[in-house]
Amino acid sequence: MYRFLTPFLFLIPTHATADQLQVATSFTIIADMARNVGGHLAEVRSITPPGAEIHDYQPSPRDIIGIADADLVLVNGLNLDGWAQQYLDRAGDVPIVTVTQGIDPLPIRSGDYEGKPNPHAWMALDSAQIYVDNIAAAMAQADPDNAAAYAANADDYKQQIADVVGPLRDAARALPQDRRYLVTSEGAFSYLARDFGLTEMYLWPINAEGQGTPQQVRALIDRMRETGAPVIFSESTISDRPARSIAAETGADYGGVLYVDSLSETDGPVPTYLDLLRVTSQTIVDALADG
Repeated sequence: MYRFLTPFLFLIPTHATADQLQVATSFTIIADMARNVGGHLAEVRSITPPGAEIHDYQPSPRDIIGIADADLVLVNGLNLDGWAQQYLDRAGDVPIVTVTQGIDPLPIRSGDYEGKPNPHAWMALDSAQIYVDNIAAAMAQADPDNAAAYAANADDYKQQIADVVGPLRDAARALPQDRRYLVTSEGAFSYLARDFGLTEMYLWPINAEGQGTPQQVRALIDRMRETGAPVIFSESTISDRPARSIAAETGADYGGVLYVDSLSETDGPVPTYLDLLRVTSQTIVDALADG
């Protein structure tokens, strides 16, 4: 899907070269995917910074400084980065590509957004492959002279993703049935839970809605008691207090922090998308296996 945007102030990083493809993305995970596909041929920057809560994000002028002279803008779609539309709707001639095109989205199951697509498709192996293919195709269209290099980089990167996810997915599917519950704060793991053979439960369906209301807390406590779900996790971009409180109330373990919506700084625990997949999946498998 292509749209167009208007010029903004733009600052090319000092390490960029004039012949590099200039790519802007809505958030850090797509940016890292794009860096792997683009390699040395592309200069990529994210509108949102590392660690940001990307639902209903409010960009500052500094955040969007990298858009104006971009040759290509990559967005997630699926109602995740609609906050960017106020900038992207101002006409111009830079192509905007929605990198979830071709993905069959899972629906949000409850709340104000019930029935709408769950935007966290990058957490599934098959969907991640589509992201990478869409990014490679968009770069090839923007820079056809280097299409073969983008395609080769994409093939290599897809194999790296499969190598990370495959063994952890197999380990999750081998867990005892009574421990195969994925309980989190946000319902951001529907795709991963489906692939890993886990039953998903959560406090709230999406971070754009109310979080940790008494009704949400009580409903999750009741369901965890009914199912015997042994562990609850929280996500890096929100407080862990609701999850820890529910763990204490139900006798479940607090399994730790999961990363889903944003990468960390380069010196943090998940500076790349591969790290995010590895750390999050390993945290889930280790906590559920510890019983």
